[in-house]
Amino acid sequence: MSDPALPYALYRPARLTTSVVFASPHSGRDYPADLMTRTRLDGRQIRSSEDAFVDRLFAPATELGAALLCARVPRAYVDLNRAADELDPALVEGARRRGHNPRIASGLGVIPRVVAGGRPIYDGKIPLAEAEARLERCWQPYHATLQTLLAEVHRGFGEAVLIDCHSMPHEALDAIRRNSRRRPDVVLGDRFGASADSQLVDRIEAAFTGAGLNVIRNAPFAGAYVAQHYGRPARGRHAVQIEIDRALYMDEAQIEPRADFDAFATLMHGIIAELTELGRNDQPLAAE
Repeated sequence: MSDPALPYALYRPARLTTSVVFASPHSGRDYPADLMTRTRLDGRQIRSSEDAFVDRLFAPATELGAALLCARVPRAYVDLNRAADELDPALVEGARRRGHNPRIASGLGVIPRVVAGGRPIYDGKIPLAEAEARLERCWQPYHATLQTLLAEVHRGFGEAVLIDCHSMPHEALDAIRRNSRRRPDVVLGDRFGASADSQLVDRIEAAFTGAGLNVIRNAPFAGAYVAQHYGRPARGRHAVQIEIDRALYMDEAQIEPRADFDAFATLMHGIIAELTELGRNDQPLAAE
């Protein structure tokens, strides 16, 4: 396990036996004092954008031969699923304005201005130097470690499959029922085929549907920076974002595990076992 002073925790098995790597960039819950003394939100409100307990759900990865990288730094402080240059001029004093970016416009840049529900984190702006210092302390080490890990796996297996693990608010699914009678439990994001081999995504979907979960793809979450940056299927590097409905395992209002959390975690253990098997093929996935 990593140094506790680092902004992430890296869990590795005794031996890597699969090309599948799991990462959870939004489950961090070590809220820095300099954030908590400045925020206008209380301790529960500021956690509303956190992928609470996702790191616990994917913890079995290491016993199944895969590495698991988890953020310690919270999303409200630095969003590790954004590009380092996605700075919000409405929050960061001196940040350069750039072309329209819907994530920045909504307050969800690399240094977020709001949490879930559009609630502002701060009363005013923060200096550019402070934002840059956060990126140096938190964003850069996380992505340096992820890049090194994926390169190691790619050398060893001829491919790397990154599973980027997230959760989504239950209410986010209300608008995407469309004509389906059953609301989705899981959204897979592969950037509409740009970040991962389609056959691989089919097999990931089958792991969830085989466990009785309803799966859709790319709506409303197609994958953000991590999928876009690390997914290069033509080079044997695949990245798939997984969003799981929080209501399946937690009380969203209280940010506490549901009474049946362990049962859902057991279900996830079986799914993770199937996902790790995807990286134990005799031959790596064919490049697109």
